[in-house]
Amino acid sequence: MDASPVSNGSAGGNGTVDRRSVLARGAYQHLESGELRVLVPAVLAVTCVLGFVANATAIGVLISNARKAKLSLINALLLNLVLADALLLAFAVPFKAVAYARADWTLGLLVCKTCDWFVHACMAAKSITVAFLAKACHRYASNPAKQCIRVKTILVLLLIAWLLACTLPVPHWLFAALHREQDGTLACVQLVPPRARSFASGYAKAYPLAAFCAPLAFALLYFWRAYGRCMRRCSSKPQNLRAQIRSRRLTLTLFGLTLATAAMWLPHWVWWVWTRHGLENGGPLPPAHFALSAQMLMFAISLLNPLVVLALSEEFREGYKGLWRRLTLRKHPHKQQQQKPGPHAPTAPKSPVPRPETSAHLPPSRPRPEAEEAEKKQQQIKQKQKEQQEQEDKEKKEEKDSPGGGNKEGIVLPDVEQFWNERESGSHSQENDPVPWEHQNPTEGKQ
Repeated sequence: MDASPVSNGSAGGNGTVDRRSVLARGAYQHLESGELRVLVPAVLAVTCVLGFVANATAIGVLISNARKAKLSLINALLLNLVLADALLLAFAVPFKAVAYARADWTLGLLVCKTCDWFVHACMAAKSITVAFLAKACHRYASNPAKQCIRVKTILVLLLIAWLLACTLPVPHWLFAALHREQDGTLACVQLVPPRARSFASGYAKAYPLAAFCAPLAFALLYFWRAYGRCMRRCSSKPQNLRAQIRSRRLTLTLFGLTLATAAMWLPHWVWWVWTRHGLENGGPLPPAHFALSAQMLMFAISLLNPLVVLALSEEFREGYKGLWRRLTLRKHPHKQQQQKPGPHAPTAPKSPVPRPETSAHLPPSRPRPEAEEAEKKQQQIKQKQKEQQEQEDKEKKEEKDSPGGGNKEGIVLPDVEQFWNERESGSHSQENDPVPWEHQNPTEGKQ
């Protein structure tokens, strides 16, 4: 590689360098139409924003599920997959959008060396994670009861996945350079020195196998075996039906995710192999629009992955609903406590005391000082009314127990009136005298 950070296309007179520079412009910056220079960055910007929001929400759902239950290997691998998508959208797609919007490379040598390497590292991490997910899914389908795994083991697997993913695309970082073409434009290209051409030829054949073909073939194989195991368990052991249905849904969800990833990533690898083969054998290079479409599809995978999981997984949809419910309740807790004023509402001026059927459905809230004072006054009034009622009841009871207490209105019975009149006038006879001992002579009584 040239000693200077910027190489000149006419310095060496090498046709291979010229072809590489044309390839780089076709892959990154060759947008002759002004409409494409506006449309492509706009599409990438929308993909970046929507994809980052979707993946951030998926991360929140997975973390919330991990807090509710013990962290499982499948949830940890799904979290790693979504994290790789979020990193790709946050730190690679914006630079690609800027590169497509300009005819010259203005982002510097550091971004030129790290951008492609970071994109391929994230994509390789996703393919390796999908392979681990397929093995974990097959393990779960074989025996759903035995899924205990230590956190250290999960961290070791994730570390291995990222180490492999960061190591595989290292040549993209080594061979990246800034190249100034004959028309004076600056481009970010892959310049392979003559002594490394044999290595680059072998790497062009081995890298797609290690980063794309082998992990995804391994994943599809184990997903197919897991689905077959689920079907056999459903027919042979119907007693544990709930776990079997859950494992079958999980297998179908991850299988659909793997198929979508493989289908949308395949055009990029066709472009990648076609380009290296054309440079090595002097054949035709892929069209620039095909390279552009392949990269757009590759970035769209990061937006599609959480949507596929959301569409196929009922458990994931419930997690989204629960997360949205918690976020809305935290942001607007007072909306549920508000009530329109009405004739029976607690805030109505004519009814200071809420009706029981209204207050029973209101959420509990801390009363205000004015409400506390009104409640105390109301309690005092009720206490006084109760005391008065008790006093009246007591008086009524005493009147009832006292003689003549039952004759409230002064009504005198006829028999009683006749008795007292005869007693006072002395006209009553001794035969009809109800108390003859009062008129009896004491001497007669002794005889």
